[in-house]
Amino acid sequence: MKISVVTATYNREKLLPALYKSLKKNYKTFKDFEWIIMDDGSEDNTGKNVSKWIEEVDFKIDYHYQKNQGKMAAINNALKYVTGDIVMEIDSDDYLVDDALKIINEDYEKLDNDKVYGIIYKRSLGKKDTTVDSSMNNSVIKLFDIHNKYGFDFDMNLTFKANIRKKYKYILEHNEKFVTEARTYYKIDQDYDGLLFKDKEIVIGEYLEDGYSKNISKMFKKYPYGYLEYFKECLSYVNKETLFKKRLYFIKHYILFSYLTKKSMLECIKEVKGFNKLMVLLLVIPGYIKSSKF
Repeated sequence: MKISVVTATYNREKLLPALYKSLKKNYKTFKDFEWIIMDDGSEDNTGKNVSKWIEEVDFKIDYHYQKNQGKMAAINNALKYVTGDIVMEIDSDDYLVDDALKIINEDYEKLDNDKVYGIIYKRSLGKKDTTVDSSMNNSVIKLFDIHNKYGFDFDMNLTFKANIRKKYKYILEHNEKFVTEARTYYKIDQDYDGLLFKDKEIVIGEYLEDGYSKNISKMFKKYPYGYLEYFKECLSYVNKETLFKKRLYFIKHYILFSYLTKKSMLECIKEVKGFNKLMVLLLVIPGYIKSSKF
């Protein structure tokens, strides 16, 4: 099977070489892959470096440059160039373990369930504990359930059947440049049985000071419309197996983003369906208080 590695990058000339070197190492054990890079308007030497790399290696590096639109639009545009059977998105500040692509290929060769849309692996962050319940290994599970039924919050890397992944785009609201990846992944969950979980670490990375995860409060304030729709959709996915604390989390954050997008309190309460209205009302005040701190 052919693997398409997709990377969106922006001014990461100092970090991208680590991923490049890891792909060169992977080529020693698995050769049928391509690296698709969507440069989201870099102003550094990323383009020049990639041009050199293209001449150095035998595997395909497919480089594209676009005017800055944000990571999510960059990935959406990069998916147009995917020619592989498997697609994995890897950030420009991450890199692969030496035999990651070989592992992925072998796992997909054994995957014969049409209702499974991909395989989920762990992403290592050095000293951070990535231990999960061992009973999950080799099980098919929805990503929504991993987060909200079992309450696991480990770093992960999702790989997809390319023909399925290419049908789903990151949905951006009001010309925003960012939305949580989970919004799209949870949508895929609704149409398939889920992902096969493998208790293996194939990607290594770290949280950077300018990364999304370390600046989540800023992201909330900067891109409220996408998060509003995300939490509204999450409320529609809730079922009797969803952890109670997660239900409260969804409601409070839907209220938060209703406030940030200037929806009326009454409209907000009406749109939270399937929940006790008194409980929703009681959460409005703390939700609005939290919103005012952004």
